[in-house]
Amino acid sequence: MTIKRLLFGRPLKSEEAEAEKMPMWKALPILSSDALSSVAYGTEMILLELATVGAFAFSFSLPIAIAIILLITILIISYRQVIDAYPQGGGAYMVAKENLGMTCGRLAGVSLLIDYTLTVAVSVSAGVLAITSALPFATPYIVPIGLVFIWFMVWMNLRGTSESGNVFALPTYLFIFCMLALVGKGLFDWITGAGQATHQVSIPTALPTSLTWFVLLKAFSSGCSAVTGIEAISNAVPYFRNPAQRNAKRTMFTLGIILAVIFGGVTLLSQVYSVQPDPTGTKTVLSLVAEDAFGHGIFYYIIQLATMMILVLAANTSFNGFPILSSIMAQDKNMPRMFSNRGERLAFNYGIVTLGVLASVLLIVFHGRTEALIPLYAIGVFLSFTLAQIGLVLKWRREKSRGWHKKAIINGFGGVVTFIVVIIFSITKFKEGAWIVIIVTPLLLWLITKISEHYDNVAEQLRFELSENVLPNKETIVIVPVAGIHKVVASTIVYAKALTPKVVAFYVAFSSEDAKKMEEKWAIWNPGVRLVVVVSRYRSVTKPLMEFINRVENRYGNGMRITVLLPEFITHKWWHRLLHNQSGFLIRTLLLRRKDVVVSTVPFHLKD
Repeated sequence: MTIKRLLFGRPLKSEEAEAEKMPMWKALPILSSDALSSVAYGTEMILLELATVGAFAFSFSLPIAIAIILLITILIISYRQVIDAYPQGGGAYMVAKENLGMTCGRLAGVSLLIDYTLTVAVSVSAGVLAITSALPFATPYIVPIGLVFIWFMVWMNLRGTSESGNVFALPTYLFIFCMLALVGKGLFDWITGAGQATHQVSIPTALPTSLTWFVLLKAFSSGCSAVTGIEAISNAVPYFRNPAQRNAKRTMFTLGIILAVIFGGVTLLSQVYSVQPDPTGTKTVLSLVAEDAFGHGIFYYIIQLATMMILVLAANTSFNGFPILSSIMAQDKNMPRMFSNRGERLAFNYGIVTLGVLASVLLIVFHGRTEALIPLYAIGVFLSFTLAQIGLVLKWRREKSRGWHKKAIINGFGGVVTFIVVIIFSITKFKEGAWIVIIVTPLLLWLITKISEHYDNVAEQLRFELSENVLPNKETIVIVPVAGIHKVVASTIVYAKALTPKVVAFYVAFSSEDAKKMEEKWAIWNPGVRLVVVVSRYRSVTKPLMEFINRVENRYGNGMRITVLLPEFITHKWWHRLLHNQSGFLIRTLLLRRKDVVVSTVPFHLKD
């Protein structure tokens, strides 16, 4: 068994793709872990913003959470309509492309790809923070631990959807159980007055003078991290088991219910237990809530372990969404074509590895600090939300199918709300790092536009009509650069003579004595091929060869095709190759730039 087979498993046949599709129980952990995990830091991000004006502002966390839950409801309803309208997958990218034009489609695609990359970095850094909350001695190793988590995900996803789903399902369901148990215990304490519960939960009716709307909007935009990842289900509809649409919609609905209950419950419990963000940043709000609810017992550590795992696994949503979306975009010539290819395990290997590299760079650059990455987060996904909703409004209006008014109102309202969130996030988080995404997004949009133009240009130049006549073949003259007389040269000369009688050997000497010796040896060997010898006073091999090719071109004009055959021996061991054939590589590189010269290699394999 090879190391590759051991690491990644046996190759899968194309016919086995159906078996790799996801049932609902597996799709929920694979595609929803991003959204579910955000409850681990969503409430904390709200409280951190409110803490800038004082603890009295914490009472506003519940109204903000309610507003975010309403936003989640709008998005769940809207994206269920996306699933119905575009069962082929692609989510916001497909909706925007077909209804707003390719430019808007590319913008939606770029926005989501950025968001998926940031999701991996944010989720992993938050997961490591959950570890350091329980085990402070691990704090200096945040980045190395995060990199191990990222590349573990890369490895698992390269093994295929089925295996990664089996591995990641248990931690996700453990986290859901722990969070529901935490919310249930907290509500019990609140109702009965047991434990650390304070009963001091209220919804404020007036805005204190020291608390501005700007602070509230910043808290709202920070908390909106809880709604990222919802769109991943609509992107991956074709990868559900049949009936794919119904299973995808059910998974979306289940996600919405669980997310609203857990996020709202944790925010409520932060008031029930009077939890304040840890100023040292070593303990998360969720950790403090769990500590108040269960103490420092075994269940507290189970919650911390489950939180760490779900935060790390949240990145797995991106490891499914990013490759699938980049594959769909590559099929439309908006990404490099190799992103559309499946590997031996039917996974989109290029997308998986690319995401791992980009997320690793972000983790290193920002030193694994969640609070530094959060401001970059969510702009992309909310921009894609907005484009998808506007695109659907235009689709319903154009098609005028049954009940289209109701659908258009739902999507129109969703588009307005998500666009407002984009504006709020861009303004309130601009100085904290959102400016990076605002600059990078149009740059990437320009880049993929250039990629698409390149593919269109190549297709135009390669287009061949079946009615066209094939041009008659030109007569060929073969030039064989030689560095001496040996078996590699002999086999190349034999092959060249089989192609055409017009064969010329070309030798570059560095002295007159060297040139004379070579001519004498060639005359003794007499292979029936003329030898041209040029003395290079500056010890250059390539320049005399190029000048000779130019002379041949000038002599024969366009009526003759020039082919350069390079003798090359292939070593048995890979490191031996580094010791040979460097001049041949340079000649081949130079000649490939010339459209009027054919260059080829005649290999001679060494035994050891």
